[in-house]
Amino acid sequence: MNTIQRISCTLTIGMVYALSACAQNSSEAFRGKFFNSEHKVWMEIDFLNKNVAVPQQEDIFSDVAGYIGHETDPRKWIIVDADLHQQTAKLSIINDYGSEDLEATLRLNSDSTFTLTQKEGSSIKFAVDKKWRKLPKQLIFKRP
Repeated sequence: MNTIQRISCTLTIGMVYALSACAQNSSEAFRGKFFNSEHKVWMEIDFLNKNVAVPQQEDIFSDVAGYIGHETDPRKWIIVDADLHQQTAKLSIINDYGSEDLEATLRLNSDSTFTLTQKEGSSIKFAVDKKWRKLPKQLIFKRP
């Protein structure tokens, strides 16, 4: 193997390592607790292991990819599946009664925030001051 071939081989191995490290770091980002203070909602997620327990729902739901909660409403929206592709996850979400569902995406932004975009199906809503309040179709979540 000549010098040019060795350099090329070394660069190729370095690029493969860097790409796999980026993919792993991206996956790790989709784990933790995130907040949207404007609408008083949070989500707890772990798209790698899909082993999040929903508070007060442990007997009903097994471990899931995550859930979305509200500061004043005990109900949760359950992320039953998350299909992760690089910086974006496709989500299947249901309410804790199982009567409503939707598809959404969660995108990791360059500033380490997340954008949740509700796509097809029901709208995420919570009871606030004894009235149902729909969340906007797009929400930005941040780490605490």
